[in-house]
Amino acid sequence: MNISLGLPPNPKQLEFFKARARHIAYGGARGGGKSWGMRTKFIMLAVKYPGIQILLLRRTMPQLRENHIIPMLKTLRGIARYRVQDKVFEFYNGSRIVCGYCAAEVDALNYQGQAYDIIGMEEATQFTEQQMLWIVSSNRPSGPGYPTRMYYTCNPGGVGHQWVKRLFIDRDYQQSERPEDYVFIAAKVDDNYVLMQRDPDYKRQLENMPEEMRRAHLDGDWDLFVGQYFTEFRRDAHVIHPFKIPDHWQKYRAFDYGLDMLACVWAAFDELGNCYIYNEYHKSNMLIDQAAKAILDRTPDESEITATFAPFDMWAKNRATGLSQAEMFYNAGLRITKVQNSREDGWLNMAQWLHPVPDGTGGKKTRLKIFENCHELIRCIPAIQHDEKNPNDCAKEPHDITHMNDALRYLLDGRPSPAAIPATPDYDEPKTYDEQIDDFFDYGG
Repeated sequence: MNISLGLPPNPKQLEFFKARARHIAYGGARGGGKSWGMRTKFIMLAVKYPGIQILLLRRTMPQLRENHIIPMLKTLRGIARYRVQDKVFEFYNGSRIVCGYCAAEVDALNYQGQAYDIIGMEEATQFTEQQMLWIVSSNRPSGPGYPTRMYYTCNPGGVGHQWVKRLFIDRDYQQSERPEDYVFIAAKVDDNYVLMQRDPDYKRQLENMPEEMRRAHLDGDWDLFVGQYFTEFRRDAHVIHPFKIPDHWQKYRAFDYGLDMLACVWAAFDELGNCYIYNEYHKSNMLIDQAAKAILDRTPDESEITATFAPFDMWAKNRATGLSQAEMFYNAGLRITKVQNSREDGWLNMAQWLHPVPDGTGGKKTRLKIFENCHELIRCIPAIQHDEKNPNDCAKEPHDITHMNDALRYLLDGRPSPAAIPATPDYDEPKTYDEQIDDFFDYGG
């Protein structure tokens, strides 16, 4: 069986072909030849393993048709039969490449209960984490001797930016996830010599984009992407090693609470009003008494906390109980202070805190620092996006990102006071010669 795949793969595509990890991601910047690499790999697998079952996914059907179905119809003419209604390429050796899409969240459920040896998620950052989890559950052997792998292509940005970044860039693994199962192959436009030959101006177009788009699309910077709200965030500028907080610094807390998530941050302010986030807590499905206990248990000396900020809507009375959430937290031992919940003003204030300011020496510094042990906050600040309907507001979903940002917003909206400058010891003025003589005779007398 002879298949013409055109020009030979570039070094990054070849690395993608040879990878053998359980989860293999390829991308980082635009123009790296990801789509060609994905479908070519799947064609090679279909030819090599008779009867293998492969699922190739895009978020929408138009994207799937333009990026994969049309090119594969040309490549596989005489090699595989395409069933239009089912969107399946059937090879004469019994292998199948199923082309699917997940326009809505629940569309991923269409693939549950089925077994696919190989699954590819094209532009994986366009899929939610829940969709990914549902899809991965269908990645299991359909027969003996077949490899079982997940393949992903991806660029920074999109609703799935955070889970892709966590697994393949930050390599922050949870529960049963194993580092050896995840491989990321970074590719940029310069790696795609075919594109550079066909369209030499493509790179220049990327270079002329606004900074946040250029850094994401050209440089493959995963800390910055299109749609990101806090483009001011820089890991190298805002994240620092922990240190012992001076005793005289002012300490505060702020939290956002809902049954779906409790998010709390602890902060200290120095004499200049600079903010240092030194601790955090982030957990779902907690009742108010459990949430209050969790916050109090993580505060070694409650007397050091000047105030604990929370949004004003927590003072709304519950019709059933006649109590507000604020009263229930008080009854559980946690006093809280009300802050206004103006979302747009609060986000603007937070952006100002993140924005670099002159340091007096010709350089710049940031007024907000985060201890590197605050993993959730570091994850959530750069991940939150603009609201699609209101660009001045942040998106209200997904909640595992929004709650930590809300907690930090409440903290800064509370207008915490800087630490007082420590008093210096009082030293007596040096005595004159005559005063020293008088003291001498007084002592002698």
